[in-house]
Amino acid sequence: MSLRLCRWLTTLAVLAVTSAHAAATNAPFDLQGPTLEATVSRDKTTLPIAQVPHLAEGDKLWIKADFPKSQSEHYLLVLSFLRGPTNPPPKNWFFKCETWKRACMEKGLTVTVPEGAQQALIFLAPEDGGDFKTLVNAVRGRPGAFVRSTQDLNQATLDRSRLERYLTSIRHLNAANPAVLKDTTPLLARSLGIRVDEKCLDRLPQLQAPCLMQGQETLILNDGHSMSIVEALTKGPASDLVMAASATPQANYGYYSPYLASLRDLGRLFDSFRVANYQYIPALATAVDKELTLTLNTPPSFQNPKSVLVAALPAVEQALPPPLHAVSPKDIYCVRKDRLVLPVEGAPLVFATEYAHHTVLRVAGANGEVIELPAMADATQGGFLIDTSPLGNASLADRFRGSLHGYWGFDKFNGPGFQLVNTHSQTWAPASPDDTSLIIGRANTIHLQSGSVACIDRIMVKDPTGKELRVDWSPVKANEVEINLALQQAQPGALTLFVSQFGSPEPHPVELRAYPEAGRFESFTMHEGESHGVLKGSRLADVAALSLKGLEFVPAADMANPESDQLRLEVKPVEATDTPAPSLQQGDAAKAKVTLRDGRSYAVNVAVAAPRPRVELVGKSVQVVSGDSSNIQLASENQLPQDAQLIFSVRAKSPAIFSRDANIEVASADEALSTTLSLANRTLTLADSKVAVATFDPTKAFGFSAFGPLKFRVVHKGVAGDWQPLVTLVRLPVLKGLDCPSDPAQSCKLTGVNLFLVDSVASNPDFKEPVAVPVGFPGRALPVPRPGQGGLYLKLRDDPSVVNVAALVVPEPPAPPAQASPAPTEQPVATAASAPIPNP
Repeated sequence: MSLRLCRWLTTLAVLAVTSAHAAATNAPFDLQGPTLEATVSRDKTTLPIAQVPHLAEGDKLWIKADFPKSQSEHYLLVLSFLRGPTNPPPKNWFFKCETWKRACMEKGLTVTVPEGAQQALIFLAPEDGGDFKTLVNAVRGRPGAFVRSTQDLNQATLDRSRLERYLTSIRHLNAANPAVLKDTTPLLARSLGIRVDEKCLDRLPQLQAPCLMQGQETLILNDGHSMSIVEALTKGPASDLVMAASATPQANYGYYSPYLASLRDLGRLFDSFRVANYQYIPALATAVDKELTLTLNTPPSFQNPKSVLVAALPAVEQALPPPLHAVSPKDIYCVRKDRLVLPVEGAPLVFATEYAHHTVLRVAGANGEVIELPAMADATQGGFLIDTSPLGNASLADRFRGSLHGYWGFDKFNGPGFQLVNTHSQTWAPASPDDTSLIIGRANTIHLQSGSVACIDRIMVKDPTGKELRVDWSPVKANEVEINLALQQAQPGALTLFVSQFGSPEPHPVELRAYPEAGRFESFTMHEGESHGVLKGSRLADVAALSLKGLEFVPAADMANPESDQLRLEVKPVEATDTPAPSLQQGDAAKAKVTLRDGRSYAVNVAVAAPRPRVELVGKSVQVVSGDSSNIQLASENQLPQDAQLIFSVRAKSPAIFSRDANIEVASADEALSTTLSLANRTLTLADSKVAVATFDPTKAFGFSAFGPLKFRVVHKGVAGDWQPLVTLVRLPVLKGLDCPSDPAQSCKLTGVNLFLVDSVASNPDFKEPVAVPVGFPGRALPVPRPGQGGLYLKLRDDPSVVNVAALVVPEPPAPPAQASPAPTEQPVATAASAPIPNP
């Protein structure tokens, strides 16, 4: 074989070995190694290794290897103490135990931590003739490198414990109920110092867990407490090693997690310790109770060079208690809750390890008795879960403080304090008056206030039928709770809200009321100087009154359409005095209160417009212009026959005189018919500057089918005044005659034209026992009662409120046959009288 070929094969072999070693050092720690048992005794107390965050000089350390009976390869257990990178440990700081021999197999190795020790390492080396001496020489020859490995292994172990607790919790929650991951993961991440990709929580519940566990090399966040626990080199001769360590991923979290980075650094570190028979591979020691389970990332070799497993024990240093603090120091918690959780943060190792143990919440009873409640750190709850059962019927103050206490290894530590309340009888009241009024048909939100809301256990609501309604609630302040009520299917009426508290046998009732949805109230508009206005909005039929400037407005009695979007409101008269008007001027802005019939009230904006023109009716007269007589004597001057003219006069009030462009509008009640009387069309004449006389011909203005109440208003410079009642337009039937038979028991016969315009007929002015005329009666003869002494009385269909007189000749009863009766004289036919216009 040529020399060139030999060199090429040698280079290929070296590259292959180097590649294999690099692949091994970059592998995760997923190979389960041997298991050790270990305890630590200090004074008279012995703790399992899982509860010991650090060692102290004089501690008695007991270690025993737990190999199976089938173990064929013999391992030498070596315990070594170090005292810094520049000071090699003495030879008597190395202790060995031959695990294959009965003495070591049964009793293990008991060692006292020597004075001056700073670190402790465990070696498991395959049996070899020079194994122990080789290990001693290697450590004493380069102590700084092994100090560095102790730090790396401890840091990697602590961070791995946080990551493993996070991943295990995610798997458990996902298997039990994936829907809770979105709410629980933030608490879990806060407790363990884990970075969470919030986008994962926006996915479907089934996809959240795989997403949350991706990228494990970037999940762990920096934790100053765990780094302080393993830090031993800060100054002096070891500063060069510290500078080297600062370049490792431990000092730059986020790109690689510390325990995954350790396998790279330790791989390079231990690679330099190769001797003829040994190579060193790192092992992470996971502690549960008194068991130390070693986890490897490189398969051990039992051929030369054989593999020596290296694991780190807690450093020998002063106690560093966990820097716990309350998440929200101002929050108040109920000590009577069955599952009381006190949120804390700042020390992830409290949740990831067993270092904190025998933790309690210490409270004081009303009589000064100290009560300790067991507390357990729960990362998924984001704090300590308190067992409140020891309280029983203990007497407690309404408000008091409690604090966490426990042990950190062998040393006591004091945790944060919390504000606590005890369940007690207290008054619950709505935060505002609006919260007492609920609207059915939609969701409602109300706020209840009390001394404290921390002890609320349950809130429920029952409607008037006794049906329980769904309620969602959450505290928003220490003394206020927000309640969401779904009243889509509720009935209007009284509602009872029941507030149940932890430890209280009876719920506290709060009376509420549910109303139908109220209308919309846009504005209330009125004109300056007037005692009425118009309210605009919807559902105005529910309005009972409106209050403005100490005056009460009520709906007008002649409200035509209660479903309209406008409602006329008038000032309610005060006894016999004149109706007052609010002291508001044009442009003033004010607020009014609208009160509904069910008692609710709402605010509405008030708009004051310019004063409107006003006039007063002075007098009126009816002039008959038709040739046909209806033979009906109208009893009221407020009735205007359709075929007559109305002459009426008005006096100007505001402005004080009439202008040349002033006119008067006359309209039907519904304003479907209207006409304008003005100087221009000669239907309006000025008697003087203050009085105008108007002539109104209903037939010409409205035609022959108009009837009913008429109203009028003045219009000045385009601004219309308020409507005022004028007359009632009536259509008159033409009565021809009245024929009465000689038998008094028989009714008379009334003949005429358009008798359907008659509403009813009676023989007396009191209208007792009237005869009603059918609607739309088409006949020309109508049976009527025999007239009384005053004649025949009737009501017109267009104005049935007035009793009129039929001006007909009442026939005399026939004379007896034996006597000659004088011929009857014909009575004159009466017509509607004309009323003279009073002197203005």
